[in-house]
Amino acid sequence: MTSISADTPERIIDQTGKIVVGQRPAIRRALACILAGGHLLIEDLPGLGKTTLAHTLASVLGLSFKRLQFTADMLPADVVGSSIYSPTQGEGGGFRFIPGPVFAQMLLADEINRAPPKVQSALLEAMEERQVSVDGRRYALPEVFFVIATQNPLEQAGTYPLPESQLDRFAMVIRLGYPDADTERQMLLSGGGRAHLDEAGQVVDAAGLMALRRKAAGVHVSERVADYVQRLLATSRETPEFTVGLSPRAGLMLLSLARAWALIAQRDHVLPDDVQAVLPDLVNHRVGLDDHDGHDAADILLDRVPAP
Repeated sequence: MTSISADTPERIIDQTGKIVVGQRPAIRRALACILAGGHLLIEDLPGLGKTTLAHTLASVLGLSFKRLQFTADMLPADVVGSSIYSPTQGEGGGFRFIPGPVFAQMLLADEINRAPPKVQSALLEAMEERQVSVDGRRYALPEVFFVIATQNPLEQAGTYPLPESQLDRFAMVIRLGYPDADTERQMLLSGGGRAHLDEAGQVVDAAGLMALRRKAAGVHVSERVADYVQRLLATSRETPEFTVGLSPRAGLMLLSLARAWALIAQRDHVLPDDVQAVLPDLVNHRVGLDDHDGHDAADILLDRVPAP
């Protein structure tokens, strides 16, 4: 199941949408994030389908899936694993490494902001380097490795704000929101998407997904579009309403997301519209606003930087 075609991304969205009903825009954004090689943070209230979306995507993409529920009493070893003594390990016994839940192709870090910062930071190396270090040894994660994390609003009890360094590891932050009336009625009558997870049809496997990622990376970016992205980055650093500007790493991810967005639209080149489509989910969690006056960071940037 490694063969792919121009409509493969659309088939992935269609198949996922059969289980996660009424969330086609969010599914498309999540797929763009995965094709760009980024990690995804879903921020919303409990019960809106965040876990179902992650589990369904893993099934449709043919990836091994593990879910880790973050709680206030967790330790870093609960995420990455630990070394334990085994009397049968080598001559005279020894320590052997027991991998943690992070050793999966897709990890759902559920309610990530309910764990203290020390546990949240355990994911940093995994998300950036695709490896973990335990007792002075490094262990490689699968070649295909994605984190989909969920976060409850900070005003809810028992939550901790994610550090800026960890927020920056998430390529996109999206929200699902409440379903519309027709979608909610369909969910009520069918029992909800989670009741039908076993019906999610696989569209690709890990090898096919890697092929899609390579194809997305090959989507052409013109000098005109590259200049547009550079002007967005520069403006973010000069805008007094922002507490910080976008980093070069954010600029690289912005182009990767735009390439993935163009691939999903079955184009071999990036348009300014692709950059504008993914910008809000990339920028709003990376820059702070001192006085937003009802506007978000993406609105400000798009107003001040004319498209080519």
